[in-house]
Amino acid sequence: MAFVEYLMTVCYPTQKVILVTDNASYHKSKASLAALSLFEERLTVIWLPPYNPFLNPIERFWRHLKDLACANKLFADLKALTASVRSALIQQNDYGNPDRFAFLKYFQVNA
Repeated sequence: MAFVEYLMTVCYPTQKVILVTDNASYHKSKASLAALSLFEERLTVIWLPPYNPFLNPIERFWRHLKDLACANKLFADLKALTASVRSALIQQNDYGNPDRFAFLKYFQVNA
């Protein structure tokens, strides 16, 4: 709600704005929808379909993280699961790691 208020009053105080957002439950809460309605004359909201990896690229990363860290694995306890996720995230920050997920490859246009 604070972001929408900042966007509409500070960044674009008179312009029309198109906001593309996902369907997270907090985006569609009564409070959020009320905040959006305050600017309905200038704000158009486009709701992405839920969990669409083609329109919401972070979904691809979550899948990659799940596959790398915990899919088809049995952990003795939560501490072991957490360690596996932490290891996968460390690999993500290593540019030389072959298991690193790179968003750029999904946005390249073949000429």
